Amino acid sequence: MMPKSTTSLPDPGRCAVVGVLNVTPNSFSDGGQYLDHAAAVAHGIEMREQGADMIDVGGESTRPGSERVDADTEIARVLPVVSDLVAAGVPVSVDTTRARVAAATAEVGAAAINDVSGGLADPEMASVLADTGLPWMLMHWRGHSRDMNSLAVYDDVVTDVRDELLRRVDAALHAGVSESAIVLDPGLGFAKTGEHDWALLHRLDVFVDLGFPVLVGASRKRFLGRLLADADGTPRPAAGRETATAVVSALAAERGAWGVRVHDVVGSLDAVSVTGAWLGGGTDG
Repeated sequence: MMPKSTTSLPDPGRCAVVGVLNVTPNSFSDGGQYLDHAAAVAHGIEMREQGADMIDVGGESTRPGSERVDADTEIARVLPVVSDLVAAGVPVSVDTTRARVAAATAEVGAAAINDVSGGLADPEMASVLADTGLPWMLMHWRGHSRDMNSLAVYDDVVTDVRDELLRRVDAALHAGVSESAIVLDPGLGFAKTGEHDWALLHRLDVFVDLGFPVLVGASRKRFLGRLLADADGTPRPAAGRETATAVVSALAAERGAWGVRVHDVVGSLDAVSVTGAWLGGGTDG
């Protein structure tokens, strides 16, 4: 059993900004950019210097339709990057659905695990999180990337996602995970249509009111591209969705989200800082 971590979530006094660092060849908007180790570490440090509160390192693409890589490949991609970022003083979460990857990165100082499967993909994940005590970001999930589009069927998406997330919370608590370690993520774009994504954002208060920190991951996603489509219906490319992402970050902050997970740290940091000042009405804090 690993020693319990004393790591807690960043609390910057505003909505936290989590920078995305994909060390993959095929992620939807930055695949291949940071597969090189030195480039990945440099970008993680750069995002931290820009003001990111945490860097989320992932070694397996979860874009719709993507195929899985094996655990050894995922570990080989992320472990050296996590180790070097931690050595540089950068708080790191690890985007993985595998217990082996979570355990290996916890050993080198990962500060949190961001599990897009909410613990469903690997039955050993809950045990690792209970043993380490690391914060566990539980995302709403219904199946792996290759299958997710066919699973986007709901009676009422807000109610269904809430109830399914609460079942994941119950399972985590039953496994010995501390209630204070749990973060919820409604899973925008994962087994969701664009209409589902907007409905979840519109009722983000439903998830915030559950009493757990809430993470929103809207950065550059398809539903923003479709909203910003040109006159012939062609979705806006991922690189052109940064302003829209920052607006979602501001609105998520206003609704009480703990954090936003983004590729462009500066834009969302500006957005949530403005939101904090707006809500504060000119008072310090």
